Amino acid sequence: MINEKENFQNTWPYKPNYFLGNGFKQHYVDEGEHNKKTIICLHGEPTWGYLYRNFVKELSKEFRIIVPDHMGFGKSETPLDKNYTLKTHVENLSNLIKYLKIEKIYFVGQDWGGPIMGAYGLKNIEKVRGFFLINTIFGYSKVKRPKKLSNWFSWVKKHHENDTLEGILGELNSTILSVMKIINFTNTKVINENWIRAYSSAFPNRKSCIGAINFPLDALLGRIIPYIVECLKEGKLDLLIEKPAELVYGMKDNAIDPDYAIKDFKSLFPGKKITLLKNAGHFSQEDEPEKIISLIRSFVNNN
Repeated sequence: MINEKENFQNTWPYKPNYFLGNGFKQHYVDEGEHNKKTIICLHGEPTWGYLYRNFVKELSKEFRIIVPDHMGFGKSETPLDKNYTLKTHVENLSNLIKYLKIEKIYFVGQDWGGPIMGAYGLKNIEKVRGFFLINTIFGYSKVKRPKKLSNWFSWVKKHHENDTLEGILGELNSTILSVMKIINFTNTKVINENWIRAYSSAFPNRKSCIGAINFPLDALLGRIIPYIVECLKEGKLDLLIEKPAELVYGMKDNAIDPDYAIKDFKSLFPGKKITLLKNAGHFSQEDEPEKIISLIRSFVNNN
């Protein structure tokens, strides 16, 4: 857990807030006027809210922006007695939203932020005003998944089978840059000592990496499937696909196959806007923040 006063040379100058209702200190920022439209931005692996630092700065001028850190990431605590599963992350988000009494949400999600907001949406669709996906999928369509694993999941599979995965993802304090490069981002100009410290300091020791270790294993080992089936059975997919939705995709993504992700989105949301970023990778927020911020602003204002 990062020191709550740490702002990384004023690149994260936002007031820390903490929600205790999930049995641990969950950090989130809440910027902008509360009577404005509310955007909730969700990060994935192995990042935290810092991924949205430029988004908070710009979009909070016009909207209310909430960026939570998932359990085990960023400035949130890493309890050792919790299950680090998609279901738990969705339940944590649901309780936070109830605590904040938000009834109308525009979701922005990248990587695991997509499955989290998708599962939440299935069960709470009346609260969702729109979904803005960045290099992520819902995976609810009947489009066939690619047989070949992506570079990222091939890497995870290899190290999992060799019993070396925990040794690498458990040392993110020193391996964070290497791991993010495997998943891929292209804007290396953002890399400096402060940037590396912002991402790596969330993982001071092996115990603090439990969330980052379990996210990819959840997908690789199929542990998320029973919960997704549950959400689809109990939720309202017919209402979800009627919601406004937009996809932005960095085409140099090494984590999620772009072709599959785009087909999955088109199948669920036919005719909805898709923007392809040819020179961006999985972490498009680092590669082309200005472009994506502009698209989010238009999406929220027009829906």
